Amino acid sequence: MVIEYMGDILRAEVAMRKELLYKAKNRPAYMFRIYGERVIDATRSGSPARYINHSCSPNCVAEVVTFERGHKIIISAARRIERGEELCYDYKLTPVADQSKIPCHCGAANCRKWIN
Repeated sequence: MVIEYMGDILRAEVAMRKELLYKAKNRPAYMFRIYGERVIDATRSGSPARYINHSCSPNCVAEVVTFERGHKIIISAARRIERGEELCYDYKLTPVADQSKIPCHCGAANCRKWIN
């Protein structure tokens, strides 16, 4: 385990409203969907895990771990991570139509060119 992705746990519909509010205020949103109806919003109160970038060739993996009182997202090392190496994981976003695609700039040899 490297770090836990922490923040406020919200229902999906609340998270969508908050994301629109953040966008209207020109504020970046840091959200991670746990399952269909739950999202962790780390925008205002989250751990440094919210700053971990996407990569098509990641050195970490994000895992949803179930506990008695709910779910947590744990970022774990997928391989040995060298000192000073940037942490990254595959966001695994759902593919979308061309007009909504987010470009990937990870620079990996196997880069898919899009995050979603």
